[in-house]
Amino acid sequence: MKKLYLASLISLGLIAGCGDKAAPESSTAQIWPDLTAEIAKQPNVEAQVAKILATMTLEQKVAQMIQPEIRDITVEDMRKYGFGSFLNGGGAFPDNNKHATPQDWIALAESLYQASIDDSLDGSTIPTMWGTDAVHGHNNVIGATLFPHNIGLGAANNPALIEQIAKATATEVMATGIDWVFAPTVAAVRDDRWGRTYEGYSEHPDIIRDYSAAIVTGLQGPLDGDFLGDERVISTVKHFIGDGGTVDGDDQGNNIASEQELFDIHAQGYVGGLTAGAQSVMASFNSWHGSKIHGDKYLLTDVLKEQMGFDGFVVGDWNGHGQVKGCSNESCPQAVNAGLDIYMVPGASWKPLYYNTIEQVKSGEIPMARIDDAVTRILRVKVRAGLFEKPSPANRPLAGKLELIGKAEHREIAKDAVRQSLVLLKNNDNILPLKPNQNVLVAGDGADNIGKQSGGWTITWQGTNNVNADFPGGSSVYDGIKQQVTAAGGKVELSVAGDYSQKPDVAIVVFGEEPYAEGVGDIKQLEYQVGNKKDLALLNKLKAQGIPVVSLFITGRPLWVNPEINASNAFAAIWLPGSEGAAVADVIFTDAEGQVQYDFGGKLSYSWPKQNNQFVLNHQDENYDPLFAYGYGLSYQDTKQLPQLNEQPALKVEASNELAVYPGDDQGLWTKTIVAADGQHKVNDAVQAEAGVSIRTYDHHVQEDSTLVTFNGEAEVGFALMSSNAFGQDLSQMVDANAVLSFSAKALELSNDAVELTFNNDGKTITTPINQHLKLDQWQSISISVSCLIDAGFNVSQVHSPFTLTSKGKQQIAIGDIRFSKDTAEQQSICIKL
Repeated sequence: MKKLYLASLISLGLIAGCGDKAAPESSTAQIWPDLTAEIAKQPNVEAQVAKILATMTLEQKVAQMIQPEIRDITVEDMRKYGFGSFLNGGGAFPDNNKHATPQDWIALAESLYQASIDDSLDGSTIPTMWGTDAVHGHNNVIGATLFPHNIGLGAANNPALIEQIAKATATEVMATGIDWVFAPTVAAVRDDRWGRTYEGYSEHPDIIRDYSAAIVTGLQGPLDGDFLGDERVISTVKHFIGDGGTVDGDDQGNNIASEQELFDIHAQGYVGGLTAGAQSVMASFNSWHGSKIHGDKYLLTDVLKEQMGFDGFVVGDWNGHGQVKGCSNESCPQAVNAGLDIYMVPGASWKPLYYNTIEQVKSGEIPMARIDDAVTRILRVKVRAGLFEKPSPANRPLAGKLELIGKAEHREIAKDAVRQSLVLLKNNDNILPLKPNQNVLVAGDGADNIGKQSGGWTITWQGTNNVNADFPGGSSVYDGIKQQVTAAGGKVELSVAGDYSQKPDVAIVVFGEEPYAEGVGDIKQLEYQVGNKKDLALLNKLKAQGIPVVSLFITGRPLWVNPEINASNAFAAIWLPGSEGAAVADVIFTDAEGQVQYDFGGKLSYSWPKQNNQFVLNHQDENYDPLFAYGYGLSYQDTKQLPQLNEQPALKVEASNELAVYPGDDQGLWTKTIVAADGQHKVNDAVQAEAGVSIRTYDHHVQEDSTLVTFNGEAEVGFALMSSNAFGQDLSQMVDANAVLSFSAKALELSNDAVELTFNNDGKTITTPINQHLKLDQWQSISISVSCLIDAGFNVSQVHSPFTLTSKGKQQIAIGDIRFSKDTAEQQSICIKL
């Protein structure tokens, strides 16, 4: 692992010990480097910006600072207001169509661009720009090349490869008419319970710093080359700052590092990215010592803009300004005054925020000088990116070249990245590499599942509700195995459950975490599949039959899998490889002549836990005691025999009374379903309409953690969580009578018609009205007694639906936080009696 950069910082006195107390503001210059000279202001650019600014009205200036989401604005809104930018969040598509074509993306980009330069209503001809989360390829677009997630790329430790990936991503993004990418994520993850662990390259700042510079260069172009040229996009280094170091790995939580630690550990990605010329920085949801970053003037202005010399713009994260003390999504002068230049404001809040901000400037609550500075920064980036001179999105050099989406050369880069990212943790008796001319059984629910192997931020935000057909041109791990074995004259059989027609010579089992993204992905401890060891049971089943087992573990973080490792002859972390899963087979198989095709070269960029309570386990920590240390990874030259590992978890987790249903269904037990007038429809999109009912994702605690159900009043319709198993789910080991099913609900529209909650199991239906527990525009927590459900005939060992919300009337209800949990005296639960 490379240590040169950290060593140089130490020699310059820029890194101190990690135990230092928070530094006073007077020492800012001693902690934070001045990067101004790396990308100096150009007089011609500054003159053009000043000229434009001088002609702008207050309304036009504030519009440049408002970034709505494509689901919440129309072309006419853009024509009227002239937003400086807009975004598509995860799971947002043109026309709310998950399968929108590249032409559809271009058409939307073109229409909104043309509206932005139409001065008939707002008097402005300033071009807008479109921002997107292309975090492992152009991951919102069907058919795009999906690269391994950052945790896998960190294991490759190859900045040159990262630059290639970023350049390929920029090409595919530009082909759909989009200007701006919200990447790279440069979080230094300290606690692997965090649900965004896989978005970080490493726990160690050296890889993060080098990778940030590489990906910014790949996206934007080198400073001495085609910087922000026709085939490049604007990049965003995120999330400033400390998002990977919150207490207990709590997403959007509190980072209590000293200021010196904040720089040493959490700021190295900004040193790398800003040095490479990154034009935007995204503010983080988290707090630093209790102060929300979106409202922290010291960090956003004094440190980032003034001391570090950053002259681009700071964009907020998904309504993050609304979390600042005294703020709401509709009003937050504190954020602008702290140094936020663009509000990211999805949902309906953009309009009141726009008007409130104008009034706050007029009243003096926000100084006009701060508005002018923010708009100057936005215009500076637009001028540098050539947006005033470039053709419209549909007429740019790469626009509409559909052959660039999932281009063969890009897929080859992705395959190379997959091969370099794999980390071999166990290879007893050197069972790997396998000869392909054998009888091979391929098992596990990850073997032929491109969606699972690609993880979160894949087409949809959480990476859920995807099938292999959603990845044209992609390949599963099984696809690669089948190709290698068949070509060599061997036999391959696929069975998720591990069944076979003829006893195999070897079984390859592909299993691991279900897809997730932020918030939903947070976990309480590191043991894999607590209370439901179905994958371990599969491994032991094969082992008991004398079949050698090779385990390929799909994961977005290091987990405690000692039992699974013990049940395997070989065990490799394949992380979240993306759309090119076939490349895994290139490493685990020899060629037909028995020669190694590609060796394992990946090395852990995260320490691997020896116990399930080693939440904070980082290189050079005091009392560092991992199972596999940072930098570990076997190759085919190693003959290390891994002894039997301890299978007793240090942290005992009782599998009772705690089970997340939605969100947080990390076991994939339930399928979100629309119960429409014409039948049941699986939820595949963030916005989906069926006969009589529609749904869309909705924000409660965090981004899109709830579902808004709209009943049109024409038929009895609803929203349900249905068992992903046709025989129902057995919850008897996870839920007992001393529990409640609780959920949160908020009514946006209510009629006098009944709103009913129904439970289905083993042929029995139990229904209760909940109207009296609903309130307009207020979230309410509602609990149903499980013991009363059982008394009414509910069978927890065969649950087909633990939650079905229906109504015949015209209603609009948001629901979330659905979970079985321990009954407490504070909860007033509903008791259903027949």
